[in-house]
Amino acid sequence: MSTDLDGTPGKPGAPGHGHGHQGEGHGHGHGHGVSANADRRYLTGALVLIIGYMSVEATIGVIASSLALISDAAHMMTDAFAIIFALIAMRIAARPPKGGYTYGLRRAEILSAQLNGLTLLLLAAYFVYESVERLLHPPDVNGQLVFWTSLSGVAINVVATWLISKANRGSLNVEGAFQHILNDLYAFIATTIAGLVIWTTGFNRADVIASLFVAALMLKAGYGLLRDAGRVLMEAAPTGIDPTELGARLAERPCVEEVHDLHVWEVSSGYPALSAHVLVEPKGDCHAVRRDLQELLRSAYGITHTTLEVDHLDDEFHCEDPHGPRHVSVTDEPPHDHAADPRCDH
Repeated sequence: MSTDLDGTPGKPGAPGHGHGHQGEGHGHGHGHGVSANADRRYLTGALVLIIGYMSVEATIGVIASSLALISDAAHMMTDAFAIIFALIAMRIAARPPKGGYTYGLRRAEILSAQLNGLTLLLLAAYFVYESVERLLHPPDVNGQLVFWTSLSGVAINVVATWLISKANRGSLNVEGAFQHILNDLYAFIATTIAGLVIWTTGFNRADVIASLFVAALMLKAGYGLLRDAGRVLMEAAPTGIDPTELGARLAERPCVEEVHDLHVWEVSSGYPALSAHVLVEPKGDCHAVRRDLQELLRSAYGITHTTLEVDHLDDEFHCEDPHGPRHVSVTDEPPHDHAADPRCDH
């Protein structure tokens, strides 16, 4: 009996499952995940740019009394941390499976994404608090200094965004770092506009408004990272895959009478996996049915890491108490010419 031994509840091979015909279709699933393809040089190049400019901007922000520049610098600091976490997680996740970690440490990237998201939310809360205080008592802001500093920041972020966009954004980890940099680019544009307004009109509250805009971007990006990483950690179905629709399609295949104990999840971003218990007609060819279902999952859903337990409907050993929804063949036609289908002939 072959099963996935990652300790996830509901996998075939747990007590209560039958000992019928089984098979695994691993395909290229093990090649998914954090990123053998992500180019560390691009991430490192973006990191050097960001750290160098961040220190300059923070210093000028203090001199110009600009909360928008200081918040931009803080956002750049989270950008730097995001890239550092991405680089570390990429190395950890690339380690081969061993011991009790049968999938390796692929979810290191998910933990990195969650940490990035939490950092963004905390910083956003801080800058909202500071912005309210400055709205009531706006300080004098050097608009000309804010304008030229943030304008150069736009150029730096354009280059950094381009560098990270060339890495493997199929990884939630790398995508998190990319979103950090992209949001920072938008923030610099807002601060540039605020600096121009202050420079030309003397409206100092424009700096605070720009800071609130930066905080809003942080909230949006942070929430998105926590949401997506949380779905992976909670083993929710991958975005875009409806387990009910998928189960119904499997149950409609030739010779299949029922599909239950269907579980579809992501080991890490870009690495979907599936397990299910499939019941076929008494005279069906379990191995042929398994191959047919694996091909459907590969071609229609991009799922290549599958564990399917396939039993005959009249097999006394299959589980008597299915967990979760049962997907049953609903065709009313006579055996679909199943007698002529090699999958339905032992």
